[in-house]
Amino acid sequence: MDALNHLLAGFGEALTWQNLLFALFGTVLGTLVGVLPGVGPTSGIAILLPLTAFLPPTPAIIMLAAIYYGAMYGGSTTAILVNIPGEVASVVTTLDGYQMARQGRAGPALAIAAISSFVAGTLGLVGLTFFAPALADLALRVGPPEYFGLVVLAFSVVVSLSGASLLKGLAAGALGILVALVGLDPQSGVRRFSLGTAELLGGIDFIAVIVGLFAIAEVLLAVERRAAAVSLAPIGRLMPSWADIKRCTGAMLRSTGIGFALGMLPGCTPGAISFVAYDVERRVSPSRAQFGQGAIEGVAAPEGANNATTSAGFVPLLALGLPSTPALAVLLSGLQIYGLQPGPLLFEKQPAFVWAVIASMYIGNVMLLVLNLPLVGLWARLVHVPYAVMGPMILVFSVVGAFSVRNTLFDVGVAVAFGVIGYVMTRLGYPTAPMVLALILTPLGESALRQTLSMAGGSPVLLATRPLAALFIVIGVALTAWSLVARRKRPEAFESTG
Repeated sequence: MDALNHLLAGFGEALTWQNLLFALFGTVLGTLVGVLPGVGPTSGIAILLPLTAFLPPTPAIIMLAAIYYGAMYGGSTTAILVNIPGEVASVVTTLDGYQMARQGRAGPALAIAAISSFVAGTLGLVGLTFFAPALADLALRVGPPEYFGLVVLAFSVVVSLSGASLLKGLAAGALGILVALVGLDPQSGVRRFSLGTAELLGGIDFIAVIVGLFAIAEVLLAVERRAAAVSLAPIGRLMPSWADIKRCTGAMLRSTGIGFALGMLPGCTPGAISFVAYDVERRVSPSRAQFGQGAIEGVAAPEGANNATTSAGFVPLLALGLPSTPALAVLLSGLQIYGLQPGPLLFEKQPAFVWAVIASMYIGNVMLLVLNLPLVGLWARLVHVPYAVMGPMILVFSVVGAFSVRNTLFDVGVAVAFGVIGYVMTRLGYPTAPMVLALILTPLGESALRQTLSMAGGSPVLLATRPLAALFIVIGVALTAWSLVARRKRPEAFESTG
């Protein structure tokens, strides 16, 4: 009951006109940076961080937090309409969302993405409100062996995302691992695959790769098709039917549980977790053969997971001061600018501030639903824009997005190079999803494995003696075996995935 009383007091503070205004500004701006390919919440928060010098702490952090979870809503828009994820977490949404748009169902896809985001985000906030201390303590007990087990579990998804050819899917995943290893070794400082260039010592920027693989590659493919517009299929009805909503209810709830449970673990990014939620949904769905061909559950699951992950990320951030994503790391710096050190004492010393921010997130989720559902028609009409207009706009936003992360033209060159690679991969039938998954998971897996080996004096036995780590690894191996058997029995179910 103490949490409920604190939350009610927080609503009293969050509903003041100033805090409402900054919550609205943050949600609108977050949706915008989510829509724009390559920009993302990290850049959006970083750009507005200087405003903390002029604003009181409560409205400033409310605004920055709203940018973060608002971007998760906006990232699905271009993923569905033009096969270009505005945010990394929306990469999985392209698999079925874009297929729905091509079938004339862009409206229902956008609407179910918004509804699933709202349901998962709100349920995640309930978990944050009532279970934050206990869940934060549980997350703190998870060490490097458990993280490595989670990576093994997440890599089991590659088999499901490999499309018609398992060999091509594994090759794409191997390429992703190779790209993720470029740069300085995080422990020894040894140069790896840097080709003697200083620019590669910092590694290949993930955002630049994503912009190239999806945005620039999509433009090249569209030019080859001589597309007059992004999609020539009719839009269809703009809202999902009750049958669609009922069909997605289970997916929303399952993805919320997955996203919230894994989202509390630092290093488990929304992008990786959305892959896991998508794969789980594909396994349990009675219409699994439709996944990759326009299954509406394939939109609801990743969108629910990444929004639940967003809410869950505030558990270790506020209770322990541990940011689980780069965007939350930037938000943490905003808290520290005000002299607010996240941790258990923050709830005791600054309860008005903490609960006002949490209450504002409930309000922000409602704002996002109200803003996004009426605008479904507007987003859907974007597919009628002639490609002579849309193509150059996509390229401009892609260049700006690639440049803005590290402010270097080298990243623009990387984006162009991976645009060509993505184009060639698509033309040759190589799926890009396993490559993206490998890019996300490799740094976390490498770091966790090396820390585990250091803890055990170089022996991997610790992975077997830690029950949770061993459980994750066994489940990952079992799921991989299950996928391989399913592929042999029903190869047609894998032909359109990836």
